[in-house]
Amino acid sequence: MPYRWWPATLAALVGITDVEVLEALNADRRRPLPGFALGIPALSIWARTEAGRALIVVVKQEGQFSWGILGARDMTPDELAEFEKWEASAA
Repeated sequence: MPYRWWPATLAALVGITDVEVLEALNADRRRPLPGFALGIPALSIWARTEAGRALIVVVKQEGQFSWGILGARDMTPDELAEFEKWEASAA
């Protein structure tokens, strides 16, 4: 599925590369969670990069098969514990 970078999002990445974000979005095992970002419907994708870094990437559907990347960050320790629990149960 195609992803589109919002210029502000790409410029705001700190300590996370665009490649890592795309690796997480394209990971075989990802946990999508619906929610809201800035009051608009969004989807957070919890996944790992190829190197194993646990990220949360937030995307917004823009078209039937296209998504805009709103942001990305590392998981907090609590989120990582929850994600690892999900990984163990989804194996």
